[in-house]
Amino acid sequence: MSELKIIYGGVPFEARFETQKAPATCAAFRAHLPFRNKAIHVRWSGQGVWVPLGDAEFGVGFENATSYPAPGEIILYPGGVSETEILIAYGRVNFASMAGQLAGNHFITITGGLDRLAELGHRTLWEGAQDISFELA
Repeated sequence: MSELKIIYGGVPFEARFETQKAPATCAAFRAHLPFRNKAIHVRWSGQGVWVPLGDAEFGVGFENATSYPAPGEIILYPGGVSETEILIAYGRVNFASMAGQLAGNHFITITGGLDRLAELGHRTLWEGAQDISFELA
């Protein structure tokens, strides 16, 4: 069952919250829905796109944190060493910033449309920022 609809680069994806593993992060992000922004290609992390959020505060610490999200896993870095951000892995990722290795909270997993994600990641790399939105399904 899909809890979320993500539209990235005009392409819809189905997704679920990882409520059991990251309850505080899921609750904090739900409070920001619907969420609209731009996704750009990562600089240091590999095959992923990110939504830079500057000094935005979600009021969460680290839970279900990983430096290696799998394709379709979405993480929230709550800030600290680097700026707050959301990262979506479309291939191999080693989450980092210019300050070095980071870990972010895996709180959403794409469950439908994963086969289209890598193509959009490559489009973002070569064509630039893409619109992205998250809303309840």
